Amino acid sequence: MKPKGSLIGAMLLITGSCVGAGMLALPIMTGLSGFFPALGMFAIAWSFMTVSALFMIEINSWFGRQVNIVSMAGHSLGQLGRSLSWTLYLFLFYALSVAYISGSGNLASTILGGTLPIWLCSVFFVVLFGTVVYFGTRQVDLWNRVLMVGKILAFLGLVALGMQYVQPQLLERTDGKYAVFSLPVLIIAFGYHNMIPSIANYLGNDTKRVKQAIMGGSLFALVIYLVWEILVLGIVPLEGSFGIKESLAMDREAAQAMAGVLGVSWVSGFTQALAFFAILTSFLAQSLGLVHFLADGLKISTTGKREPLGLCALALLPPLVLELIYPQLFFKALNFAGGLCANLLFGLLPALILWIGRKKAEKSDYRVFGGKPLLVLMMLFSLFILFLQISSMMGENYLKP
Repeated sequence: MKPKGSLIGAMLLITGSCVGAGMLALPIMTGLSGFFPALGMFAIAWSFMTVSALFMIEINSWFGRQVNIVSMAGHSLGQLGRSLSWTLYLFLFYALSVAYISGSGNLASTILGGTLPIWLCSVFFVVLFGTVVYFGTRQVDLWNRVLMVGKILAFLGLVALGMQYVQPQLLERTDGKYAVFSLPVLIIAFGYHNMIPSIANYLGNDTKRVKQAIMGGSLFALVIYLVWEILVLGIVPLEGSFGIKESLAMDREAAQAMAGVLGVSWVSGFTQALAFFAILTSFLAQSLGLVHFLADGLKISTTGKREPLGLCALALLPPLVLELIYPQLFFKALNFAGGLCANLLFGLLPALILWIGRKKAEKSDYRVFGGKPLLVLMMLFSLFILFLQISSMMGENYLKP
């Protein structure tokens, strides 16, 4: 089949899916260990999630139609796999949608000086960008490109103005014992896997181009994260007012810490713009992925130029209603189980599907390197991440100094 979509656009969809407003907290979450140990953890998390993405490309190639994680899990793991994927996926991405809707409403209201209530800004946000999702992957791609330009400009503004304040000696500090405990957070930071079936369909199921989109988009996200780490960890000290330890204890994100240390106002403006564009790009990517997930699970065709209106409503209205009624419920649930769900869905599950499904697959135009040893390694590493996450859920927060 002739490739249909833009490779650059697909890369930017992957990057936009990764680089959400959560990136603002990453330097604080990784800062106790210092820059170089954090650099190692970023490389490990990126490698793990990239291999898992390659697993999903191979699984996707088993089917002659657009599918999602429901059909993938059902193919190898039967009804248990289908039920597990339904539960984990809906919980995680409805929770994420609530967070994006709430964040966009708060930011829009703040930018407008509080002239409009937050709930009205949230409703407007869902209607406007839900309409973009309704018009399909091509329109999501085009809008995402524009928003990515805004995100990159805001980020470059922060970097250009902030680099003059970076103190190289702060980047030399290391305390490796904290490094590994940031892995669950970093796994979520590279969570674009729900977009893979949509990207594959958009690129005409050309495996080579899908791999290029994933590698290019995720590497771009990695570069953005590392530049952000250098900027923040080179400015914000470990100790003292607005330092890493104090910010971590007070749940303060990196831009707030940086603004407090520097005592300048320009940080807030660039940070608000970066957060706003980051939320929008993540919302578009995740909402499109959720629509296609629901289509696969409910066996509804999405071959037209527009997405089914009922699926768009099912993807967007429940999180909007939940956000308007009681957003705190989902924020708390996301804090405890977001990493657990993402790791199970996009870390452990693809390896299990491949382990069993390779025996059933009749044909495949792509096979991931490494064979069973790589599958075993990926499953063991995923279980290790689960151990770290469950330890945190049980009250052993190793990132608190």
